Amino acid sequence: MLKKILYVLLAIIAILVIAVFAISEKFTFEKSIVINAPAEKVYAHISSTKAFNEWNPWLKMDPALKMEYSGTSGEIGDKYCWKSEKQEVGNGCQEITALVPNQKQSTKMVFEGMGDAYSDIILTPQGNQTKVTWTLDSELERPKNLMKIFMTGAMDKSYGEGLKTLKEICEK
Repeated sequence: MLKKILYVLLAIIAILVIAVFAISEKFTFEKSIVINAPAEKVYAHISSTKAFNEWNPWLKMDPALKMEYSGTSGEIGDKYCWKSEKQEVGNGCQEITALVPNQKQSTKMVFEGMGDAYSDIILTPQGNQTKVTWTLDSELERPKNLMKIFMTGAMDKSYGEGLKTLKEICEK
């Protein structure tokens, strides 16, 4: 019986080691929504970190979150940093790295202990509506790359919630 348990444990360890090297370190995610508002109106809600935080889904996860803003609001370098006691929120900073009026906002996020990620919010006019595409690109070093197995579902939920709130704000 003890031998069988040992074989099972060795098999699990072998599978995890193989998975660490088989799963890419690169993680890319994208989610879109169509908003019944012109790009100019949507852009007003993505063009600064304070505007982004009106619909940021992660802020709801910790009501005691501490935030500090720096830089000039609505310009490249506009930045906020957060600190949380909750492990799922953690600590980090997000900074606007590019702005194309009524078209795009790009940010760099630095997650304490996890590394960097890059995000774009792209606005595509569709008649009187705007398609909003929110992307994320990051790299997870081995063995953290195993987290990718769970990240797609979590990101889909969070991005979906955030985009839904952005839609509600913009369609008022």
